[in-house]
Amino acid sequence: MTTHTHTSTYEPLPIPPAVLAELRRADDSGRPMQPYTAREDGIPYDSVGSPLRCCLRAVEPGERVALVSYAPLRRWAAASGAEPGAYDEAGPVFIHAEECGGPREEAQGFRLARPGALRVLRRYDARGRIVGGRLFEVPEDREAGFARALGEAFAGPEVALVHVRALEYGCFQFEVRRP
Repeated sequence: MTTHTHTSTYEPLPIPPAVLAELRRADDSGRPMQPYTAREDGIPYDSVGSPLRCCLRAVEPGERVALVSYAPLRRWAAASGAEPGAYDEAGPVFIHAEECGGPREEAQGFRLARPGALRVLRRYDARGRIVGGRLFEVPEDREAGFARALGEAFAGPEVALVHVRALEYGCFQFEVRRP
């Protein structure tokens, strides 16, 4: 059995527990959570294998999950005093319908990033304003690929955080803050 020691400077952050508790009552678009059981046949949502933003692992069949609207920049701005204005953006994320305990050690790093998937890396400054971005195709060596792309993103001293989103559906994948 091979063990992987994660050594990246950049860590994908899960949605914090206090925020998850709020999202389980009402999401960032004001809708109450509508939990369901994840099924292989994709009913009501094709979620099996999709990333859970609460614990940074994939949805498994039979789990109680929910698809909710999440506005990470809005929440970060509220905590930091930033004013993102028009750059505020909400997007869909899958979460466990009940508290799950968060990421386990084996969930660290970028293991949920599927090679070949297209991602958008958006850079934000301390005011919450977008200061650039790029399209990124996840390479076979996910850790090295993200290390290069995030190193490039944080090379600009004004960059405070980076949001990674799926190109296809706009789903928020994770946030990385300046190390």
